[in-house]
Amino acid sequence: MSMRIRTGAVTALAVAALTGGAVLTAPAATAAPKPPAPAFLSASQLPPHPTSSWTAGPVTEGFPAELDLCVHTEGVPSYDYRHRTFRTDLDTGAVQLTVVADTAAHAKALAKHYDDLIRTCADRIEESSPDITAEGRDYGTLPVEEGARVRGLHTETSWGATDIALLSVGRDNKTVTVVQWGQLGDFTDAPVAAFKKTTNTAVGKLY
Repeated sequence: MSMRIRTGAVTALAVAALTGGAVLTAPAATAAPKPPAPAFLSASQLPPHPTSSWTAGPVTEGFPAELDLCVHTEGVPSYDYRHRTFRTDLDTGAVQLTVVADTAAHAKALAKHYDDLIRTCADRIEESSPDITAEGRDYGTLPVEEGARVRGLHTETSWGATDIALLSVGRDNKTVTVVQWGQLGDFTDAPVAAFKKTTNTAVGKLY
């Protein structure tokens, strides 16, 4: 089991009236443009790998399959999802998801929903897969923008395959981001401090 893991057009309306033989043109009423899309992490902002450099893929529309183990879009409004995947030359990968909700309140609820999914992921894995033992850990919150939380997930199969993942959810106003790092190993292999720094950077790059 591997852990590896849209802008609006500006419109203007010119209104002309004929009065006393003169043409009066009203000022153009311009719709407010959408803010720029949230920025993503770069490869150098991932937890350093001891023997291999990170490579970043392109920013892509859609929900990443790499998050399917714990996070999904079932029961969530059809927001515009964008993601970026990262890899090393070895069996270590990462992914970042961003989603912009219509209001800050909806974004707050969405962030809580994603964190709840991650918090309960280990139990759901064991219920659906008898051959897998899973354990989740809470590494606490981070005081960045509207806040973030970091969690860990370790899975081990009955035939000995073991994977470790770190996942975080953070929010800035209407924008939510989810970051996942994963590789072969257990909790002793998890770069928690470096991943917290990555999460701080990811949330700080939102708007």
